[in-house]
Amino acid sequence: MKQEFSIPKLAGMLRTETDAYLLLERLRWGGEGPEACPKCGAVGRQFFLNPANRHLRKTRTGRPTERRIWKCGHCRRKYSVLTDTIFHGTKISIRTWLLVIFEFSASKNSISAWEISRKYEVTNETAWHMLHRIREATKFGPPAGLLGGAVQVDETWIGGEPKNRHRNDPRERPRAYGTSDKQPVVSLVHYETRSAYSRVVADVTAKSLLPAIRAVMDPKRTHLHTDSARAYQQIAREFAAHEYVNHSAGEYARGNVSTNLNEGYFSQLKRSLDGTHHHVSVEHLQRYLHQFDFLYTHCKATDSDRMRLVLSNVAGRRLPYKPVPAKVDF
Repeated sequence: MKQEFSIPKLAGMLRTETDAYLLLERLRWGGEGPEACPKCGAVGRQFFLNPANRHLRKTRTGRPTERRIWKCGHCRRKYSVLTDTIFHGTKISIRTWLLVIFEFSASKNSISAWEISRKYEVTNETAWHMLHRIREATKFGPPAGLLGGAVQVDETWIGGEPKNRHRNDPRERPRAYGTSDKQPVVSLVHYETRSAYSRVVADVTAKSLLPAIRAVMDPKRTHLHTDSARAYQQIAREFAAHEYVNHSAGEYARGNVSTNLNEGYFSQLKRSLDGTHHHVSVEHLQRYLHQFDFLYTHCKATDSDRMRLVLSNVAGRRLPYKPVPAKVDF
């Protein structure tokens, strides 16, 4: 199936940095220029500043650049298509950014920073930061307020198997029966839309699970489908309906009541984390969940459509290098 974008097509389209800016403006603004100033919000007051030599302009340090600059007729401030986005302040070429975003959108099992570093000749630290900024752009909330209808909810634990640790590992301390030092994650998969929303939680108690579900679903309109874990029994009264399957009795599906969608999501998530990234720290795990939620939700879309979706969500997602850890509730 032919797509709008591919690596060969993008390589042919992005022969210069100006080409990359024009493509990014077209994908973000529709080719007609910015609708509103990102500084003051004024609409219809924007105009393009032509470089003195019609091609290059100089930065404050005197270095020539192909960056396309716009100016607001209301607040008189200058900006570009990069302003207040994940690209803000980048020293990486926009051609490289667009190619990396396409590869990111086309990689069903994710792509590692080392692979980007090797392919695009950037340092591993730069590649790592680029990928985290792109992951920040894959964070989408419910499409229009809180969702309703049937939702399958299940939890899993992310981390290495304790049996594979050295016996002198400090984590190999006695633990209570049924507990784990792995990181719990809860995932919601909406039955009708097949959209996934995952969240890092402190534990799998009712106290932690209820806020995670409420952040996405309207309890009064939600039919909760879970397994027979005690925590879901405790929060069941908050929802319009609650049905569950009893895995201990060999029951895994009853009509559309199951957690099979979650199991499929967790299978892809764990294979990718283990096979591509090998290790993900807890402080960054939530951003990886945003990425795999996005890939799962839009698995039927083309690579080009996923690239467009990522670029439609870059505004307001600045991510400086130091405070890069994702926010969690504990």
